[in-house]
Amino acid sequence: MSAMPVGGRVATPASPLRCAVLISGSGSGMQALVASQQNGKRSHTTSVVISNRPDAGGIKLAQALGTDVEIVPLPTEAGAGQRTVHEDAIMAVLERYNVEFLVLCGYMRLFSPHILSKWGGRIVNIHPSYLPHFPGAHAHRDVLSSGAQLTGCTVHMVDEGMDTGPILAQTTVPVLCGDNEQTLSERVKIEEHRLYPRVLDWIAEGNVTIKDGTTHLDIP
Repeated sequence: MSAMPVGGRVATPASPLRCAVLISGSGSGMQALVASQQNGKRSHTTSVVISNRPDAGGIKLAQALGTDVEIVPLPTEAGAGQRTVHEDAIMAVLERYNVEFLVLCGYMRLFSPHILSKWGGRIVNIHPSYLPHFPGAHAHRDVLSSGAQLTGCTVHMVDEGMDTGPILAQTTVPVLCGDNEQTLSERVKIEEHRLYPRVLDWIAEGNVTIKDGTTHLDIP
């Protein structure tokens, strides 16, 4: 079986990979990513920004950049099917915008096998630590509590676990004396905003492939 690009095809700036960016919060990473795409030199573009929270700060940022935004909140009805209904609504948006690839950018929900059965291998995330160290929602707090002197950020493929998918790229960031969660977060975000567009270029240009269920990275 030949290797397949995780983006489904080899894209170019003239025919960029159509992405959906999923957010839950401030959207600073999404803003940096979309701004980098709008210079016309990237092989990927954001077709739509999707938020699961109607009060997410990133919504206004996306609108200010001229990007389409769709709000897909978690259904209010409790029950075992709530997650499936929510993911079906997300997938309906993806189909409507002819999306090829999903980019998680501060999206604070785990995907279930329901959506991964259709989109698995076509979803990427950026996490604000040097994985596998400090996964989860409170990475900066956990780094500082541990006394670690080094952290970073990680771009990885998404699977069913919490920040457990195959790692594509990482950058280190020192933890400085006197750091708090805010100061550490600000420095890590600088590296996130540099790393994510670059890794998405690798994906769009066919340098990240899956063969026999294994993800391969081949950077020329």
